[in-house]
Amino acid sequence: MRLKDKVAIVTGAGTGLGRAIALMFGREGAKVALAGRRPEPLEKAAADIRQAAGTAVVCAGDMLKAADVARMVDTTLKTFGRLDILVNNAGGIAQRGPVLALSEDGFRKTLDINVTSAFLCSKQALPELIRTKGNIVNIASLAGLRGAPNNAAYGAGKGAMVILTKDMAVDYAAQGVRVNAVCPAYIETDLNRDMLDGLKKTGEYEALVKMHLLGRLGEPDDVAYATVYLASDEAKWLSGVTLGVDGGISATR
Repeated sequence: MRLKDKVAIVTGAGTGLGRAIALMFGREGAKVALAGRRPEPLEKAAADIRQAAGTAVVCAGDMLKAADVARMVDTTLKTFGRLDILVNNAGGIAQRGPVLALSEDGFRKTLDINVTSAFLCSKQALPELIRTKGNIVNIASLAGLRGAPNNAAYGAGKGAMVILTKDMAVDYAAQGVRVNAVCPAYIETDLNRDMLDGLKKTGEYEALVKMHLLGRLGEPDDVAYATVYLASDEAKWLSGVTLGVDGGISATR
């Protein structure tokens, strides 16, 4: 129960990494507000938390709309009376490719999905996090720390999340708020399933797996465990950290 009596918001909580994080937060004793655009997967994740004797509330909305974000925080406070942890997990890829292949719309949307959502959620949550001496965990990516082919928009977005993490850590440390980021490598999720399936067809999948020193791609729970740690009091002397959850890739590159 490493998060016992804490209240957390997890964005993008209906599927993939967000779902794994929300479920693990519930198992670790947190009261969880699950946020995202689609109510159905959020309700399913919340039901799974409750079935495991946890506490959850659903806050469906668009993390790119300030009014929806304000309602998310307001619902959390009305339901649980406080907020201790914000996990900015909402993200995605509107368009893959190098710069010359990207449309302006695809580039802007990818940055908005990843960076603007984190900005809006943090801006709305920070007044309460300052009051509770809480913390933010941003789910960034290895793509925000090093280059990769056909990844210009997503890499730029996640790179912006990394530096936003550090800047917020600097700005709010004096008020008792910690801000850290998790930077996963390749994780088996719905977000990259099409890409991974394509690599299997071309025979490049095994080469990708071998890039990870530990011999496998990541699982959503690998990221969830790291997020629990950074959000917990065990990490109370960490702020501005980018924690690589990458199967050892960064040890050699």
